[in-house]
Amino acid sequence: MNEEELDDYEREAELSLFREYRDIASQFRYVVETERRFYLANEVELKRQDAGSDFYFELTMTDVWVWDVYRADRFVKSVRVLTFKDVNVEELSAREFKLPQELALDE
Repeated sequence: MNEEELDDYEREAELSLFREYRDIASQFRYVVETERRFYLANEVELKRQDAGSDFYFELTMTDVWVWDVYRADRFVKSVRVLTFKDVNVEELSAREFKLPQELALDE
């Protein structure tokens, strides 16, 4: 595989990952960003842990999707992250699920 083919492969993999994210994002309650990864999760617990004169964050998530192009399975039951870096947790706005009119049961 030459360099151009490798670049095309990586570009297509990233595009596929973005499409997957777009299709499943509405199924999750939180977006979580750490220095190493980006996650979607339905439950998030963030705790500050003191360690002498310093501190770190302990992040626990359940029902998680991991943004990682190289993972075979991005859906994970639980994730635990320990970090000295910033953690960003955002709650997504609730979106009502609406069936298309042609699939609605009431007429």
